[in-house]
Amino acid sequence: MTSEEYEKWIQAGKIAAEALEYGRTLIKNGAIMRDVCEKIDQKIIDLGAKPAWPSQISMDSVAAHYTPDHDDESAFDGQVVSLDVGAQVDGYVGDNALTVDLSGKYDYILKAAQEALNAGISKVKTGATLGEIGKAIQDAITARDLVSIKNLSGHGISRFVIHDKPSVPNYATNDSRQLKEGQVIAIEPFASNGIGMIYETDQANIFNLRRRKPIRSPFAREILNFIEQEYGPFPFATRWLAANFGAGKTNLAIRELLKHDILDAHPPLAEQNKDAKVAVFEKTMIVRNDGAEITTK
Repeated sequence: MTSEEYEKWIQAGKIAAEALEYGRTLIKNGAIMRDVCEKIDQKIIDLGAKPAWPSQISMDSVAAHYTPDHDDESAFDGQVVSLDVGAQVDGYVGDNALTVDLSGKYDYILKAAQEALNAGISKVKTGATLGEIGKAIQDAITARDLVSIKNLSGHGISRFVIHDKPSVPNYATNDSRQLKEGQVIAIEPFASNGIGMIYETDQANIFNLRRRKPIRSPFAREILNFIEQEYGPFPFATRWLAANFGAGKTNLAIRELLKHDILDAHPPLAEQNKDAKVAVFEKTMIVRNDGAEITTK
């Protein structure tokens, strides 16, 4: 890692962390969810970065990948709200998340996820194994009689790649692979009072460009060019496109681009127990010989 690369990791992390904390202040009963996401996305831009993905406000049994559509006027009303925010500077990413309990009933789930994050971070250093980190996370969550979601994990991060190898487990896997000096990873434990497994729901409104291919439809081609220029490989929301092209044209183009395998869809991920509540906390860090250097602080 060069000094220039290091500075960009740090800048992206600092902006992501500031935007996340700003978002925390906006999540209140009665606030319009879409307005909150748009303000967070704009905050990232104002601070000198770009959103690495649309700000996500997954709620209750939904663990990740929910963001409002352009015409969604829904307001917060007593949900457990998981906010996931990312910023990118020249492809270098800061990834972080937190959870707010607007019901006042599930603080113990939030504490479990926060304690699991701290436990995982405490194990991070050059030579630490992925299995050690996963066990520390699981132990912290099960200590509160909750479950760690097993099919969601932390991850490596590299330039222009949000979810890179290795997968950082949230449970004991006995994975003997070791962390390396200078490696960038995100630790992201999910605590649940459900069964600890998620599934993909049906409707996605977050996508990313998978590959560039010729396409005959002129409006799909126009929007594809816009996606490539504005977002590159990073995820985007349909509401972002609707703001530029209108909802009808956007929806037609998205269907056409999906049909030709040009886009990847990221539908919301929900606990298999629909009555469950999920909390997540996340930090990005650089692996060092003596521990974790957290960039999103």
